[in-house]
Amino acid sequence: MDTRTALRIYRALAARYPEALEDDDAPPDPFRVLVSTILSAQTTDRQVDEIAPALFSRFPNAESLAGAPVEEVEPIIHPTGFFHVKARHIIAASRVLVRDFGGEVPRTMGELLTLPGVGRKTANIVLSRAFGIEEGIAVDTHVRRIARRIGLSDESDPGRIEGDLTALYPRDLWGSVNFLFITHGRTLCTARNPRCPECPVRRDCQYYRSLKGKRYRS
Repeated sequence: MDTRTALRIYRALAARYPEALEDDDAPPDPFRVLVSTILSAQTTDRQVDEIAPALFSRFPNAESLAGAPVEEVEPIIHPTGFFHVKARHIIAASRVLVRDFGGEVPRTMGELLTLPGVGRKTANIVLSRAFGIEEGIAVDTHVRRIARRIGLSDESDPGRIEGDLTALYPRDLWGSVNFLFITHGRTLCTARNPRCPECPVRRDCQYYRSLKGKRYRS
């Protein structure tokens, strides 16, 4: 797909989901962004949001979480799933923050990738949401599905999908591409039952065109 078409898709999604591009009134706490992003694996943001008040009330910073017994953290984050592994990751990541970074979340991709439980996707999200630094495009399950379904990438590997997307979109849009694709994936372009007749980008969508009018007509 060419850049002109990719930008047309972006503008259509931005018009459909303006709330996805709204800035928060206050900048987010980088520590909370980091921990919440680690916890969001294999669960929903809603689930993480539900346990966040209890977690951050008890452990508001890296210093407090670094010294937490895993047995105290697990019951709090249990609803997010995979709580044994996630508890170990957020405690270990906090210990590295305290040991190597003075308790502060680092602002570079290389440094973030030294934290337990942090891969490139998580690092991209933290850099973008916590610091406004666009190092790349975080490719989660929604972004992967949207990019492949529309035809923005034919790759299956998240790293290669990220490469295709960053080649199509200018750097200043990388963070908002992630937000828009996630919102679209949750709202209309769901995994099992995409609502193609309502989709604002169906004319440029590889998946929609492949249906050849047999299922949907406009």
